[in-house]
Amino acid sequence: MCGRFAQGREPIHYIQRFGEHWLDRVIPNVPARYNAAPTQDVLVIRRNPKTTRGELGVLRWGLVPNWAKDTTIAFKTINARSETVRTTAAFRDAWKAGRRCVIPVDAFYEWKPGTNPKQPYAIAQQDGAPLALAGLWDGWKDPASGEWLRTFTILTCAPNPFMAQLHDRMPVILPHDGVEHWLSAPDGSEALRPYESEDLRMWPVSTRLNSPRNEGADLLEEVTPAVPLTLALGD
Repeated sequence: MCGRFAQGREPIHYIQRFGEHWLDRVIPNVPARYNAAPTQDVLVIRRNPKTTRGELGVLRWGLVPNWAKDTTIAFKTINARSETVRTTAAFRDAWKAGRRCVIPVDAFYEWKPGTNPKQPYAIAQQDGAPLALAGLWDGWKDPASGEWLRTFTILTCAPNPFMAQLHDRMPVILPHDGVEHWLSAPDGSEALRPYESEDLRMWPVSTRLNSPRNEGADLLEEVTPAVPLTLALGD
């Protein structure tokens, strides 16, 4: 499961990290988000379907398949299980067509089970560099207006031992030098595996994160949780 993430850096930073030599250097106009939530517009890396060039664009979180009657399905399609993505109705067309994408994030969030209020933790790269989350995108044409809406989902897999402290799923994280391959490989199945535990770190953050109405860089600051994790974070 991946239900929130932070995307607070300047867009050019994500271009430099993941595609200095092959991504267009067009900078989208999108606000920084430290509590990005489903149905919001965020930065996504993909290949332009017309030019095939790599680009950093703005897509909406919650995949709406091209056959959907309306956009309400988006609330159920923020994540796609990698084990069943080829056969699940909402995702199989995007997978078959190779409409893969990458969501660059500074951190993503997960919640400790059994806490009240729910205690969120931020998970990030050990060295502080952005993470690349694997995703799929699709285009949906509004039958009323004729306008196109481009949306995405984040792929998930079984957790590594580090993430298993918090949840039985984790987002598929790509190595930073594997982004271009994920977008262009004939089949991306080899990437659908847990990321290395030792490359990640986590820390407790404010329960203000629990409401998607709250925003700000302070949401990434470490706090002292009422109930700490019982397992060592480095295990």
